[in-house]
Amino acid sequence: MIRKVAVMFALCLIAASAAQAQDGKIAVLSPKGNPPPIPLVPMAPRLETLDGKTLYFVDVGYEGGGSLLRATMDWLSQNYPKTNLAFREKAGTYDQDDPKLMAEIKSKADGVILAVGH
Repeated sequence: MIRKVAVMFALCLIAASAAQAQDGKIAVLSPKGNPPPIPLVPMAPRLETLDGKTLYFVDVGYEGGGSLLRATMDWLSQNYPKTNLAFREKAGTYDQDDPKLMAEIKSKADGVILAVGH
């Protein structure tokens, strides 16, 4: 059955090519398409100090991300003891929004690190 469909498709292509060859024109489509423009978003300004600041570490659920973030938090707590650190796990998959968590971050965090790991 698949062979029959493939043969029919090939015959249609040959017939279409022959018809176009008679006109002397070949029509092609660009594989690039017309992508929409990408808005450029600048990075957030750097904090002048970490003292007294609250940093959120958000695990998006990718394998190993939580352990990477916790190791980073351990280092920061030893080297920046005046910094408040909060660990959160994002609900849903990495590409889904978590409005409750984002609202908490906007109201309480001075900085945030979202991470994936391996």
